[in-house]
Amino acid sequence: MNEHEISRSNAPEKPVLNIGFMALSDSASVIVAATQGFAEKHGLTLNLHRQTSWAGLRDKLLNGELDAAHSLYGLIYGVQLGLGGAPATDMAVLMGLNQNGQSINLSQPLQAAGVTSGEALSRYVHQNESRLTFAQTFPTGTHAMWLYYWLASQGIHPLRDVDSVVVPPPQMIEHLKAQRIDGFCVGEPWTAKAVEESLGCTLTTIQAIWPDHPEKVLGCTQAFVQQYPNSARALVMAVLEASRFIDEDEENKRSTAQLLSSHEYVNAPLSAILPRFLGQYEDGLGHAWQDAHPLRFHAAGAVNMPYLSDGMWFMTQFRRWGLLRSDPDYLAVARQVQQIDLYREAAQELGMATPEPMRSSQLADGTRWDGSDPAAYARGFALHALSGDSLESR
Repeated sequence: MNEHEISRSNAPEKPVLNIGFMALSDSASVIVAATQGFAEKHGLTLNLHRQTSWAGLRDKLLNGELDAAHSLYGLIYGVQLGLGGAPATDMAVLMGLNQNGQSINLSQPLQAAGVTSGEALSRYVHQNESRLTFAQTFPTGTHAMWLYYWLASQGIHPLRDVDSVVVPPPQMIEHLKAQRIDGFCVGEPWTAKAVEESLGCTLTTIQAIWPDHPEKVLGCTQAFVQQYPNSARALVMAVLEASRFIDEDEENKRSTAQLLSSHEYVNAPLSAILPRFLGQYEDGLGHAWQDAHPLRFHAAGAVNMPYLSDGMWFMTQFRRWGLLRSDPDYLAVARQVQQIDLYREAAQELGMATPEPMRSSQLADGTRWDGSDPAAYARGFALHALSGDSLESR
């Protein structure tokens, strides 16, 4: 049997899968897997379905219209825990899709008013009676948690000092133009496009807050994994190989960025996708740099392990901001959601490294996260939800 043949025992039970994605640069590995032969190599046909909102993507995962999807980490865990308006459903993180590549931007009027740093934003918020409105992409999602984390690190209480609204990623630019929002946290290419169109500035990248932070995942329901284990493993193998391909060299990144720019995928100018895809940043304030922690999809397997500690971190933030009213069994929930055994099988069959499922990270505010005591970590922040605070309706 050659490498392109699949044994009958490992053949996907469901060879045609419907895969959801959002118009974001970090959907790249899923799109490359579906369109560049990686899925076929593993006996799959992946039908891609671009979604207009994370809520819609979630609902289609739950009702079976989508088999798996490019997903927010916090979306998967929110559904697992019954948060954010969906019934509690057992969910699965098959693998990590990327690290880094998200930012927080402020509007042009704030920039013109000299609000070009966290310290300036904090002064503005506390000295002005009018409340600022920040957009994120989903109530339990990655961008909500990054936004709240960073605002709090600047002394701005995200539930009491500012307003927060949900806006789908591709709509951020129009909301900024219409001055319905004063800033946002979102993935690329939308922060780069805002800078390119002189609609404000990038105040911080999320990798400046947490270098090589967890970002999007390949998510599905537990029911899918249980019913179609071979299909799930084949899907992981296809996306893993696509991830490795993207990260192999600059030419592959350039060709992938070109693919993403097309109308059916991200539908954004290559000039907004490619530079930050390559780690080349401009913030709209006259600064340009080569980022030490650019958007990455594989990094010899370091990106793709569904780390237990990554899943646990999002639950600590749910607890911090009042979405969870008590501490869950953080490790037990993560062990249920993160499909570590399936991931290891797929990676080892491809000869890829499989890191340990707990990792340690130093965040910019001086905190260290290693998953060893999540309940204490969640309680250890100076700013957190108080009685009466709630994110449920936000």
